[in-house]
Amino acid sequence: MNKFKVYLAGPIAGLLFEDCIRWRNKVKKELKKHGITGISPLDPESIRLKKETRPMNALGYPKDPLSSSKGITAKDRWYCTRADMLLVNFLGAKQVSLGTVIEIGWADAHRIPIVMVMEPTGNPHDHAMINECAGFRVTSLEEAVKLIKSMMVH
Repeated sequence: MNKFKVYLAGPIAGLLFEDCIRWRNKVKKELKKHGITGISPLDPESIRLKKETRPMNALGYPKDPLSSSKGITAKDRWYCTRADMLLVNFLGAKQVSLGTVIEIGWADAHRIPIVMVMEPTGNPHDHAMINECAGFRVTSLEEAVKLIKSMMVH
């Protein structure tokens, strides 16, 4: 049986590793209760990047194949285009996440439904094209998980 998979997209560059994985781990745990697999772009890199104490580098880490710019792009594109759905968390974003915007484009091109979490106003990602690509827009991760559970196909 193929499990329902949700890719957990959201800003990484410029944030601390712990801040990047905290919400993803929480959502993965909640989804798992319902037989849904949450896929984090940081999962394969977690062991190496856990040691990183500086904000995450937008250009990747060239010495590590999975964390290099090519590795990040290949891996994240593969995850995005094979997921059943994207959960995009923009809550609290201070600047536009170019990588996440590209992931939205990949998912939209493959007609993968997108659940976007964003404040009602004031988020730098509040843009006509991003709003149109997202099939659903909610204001909390709890609402997003509830929506994903209700859309899950058995």
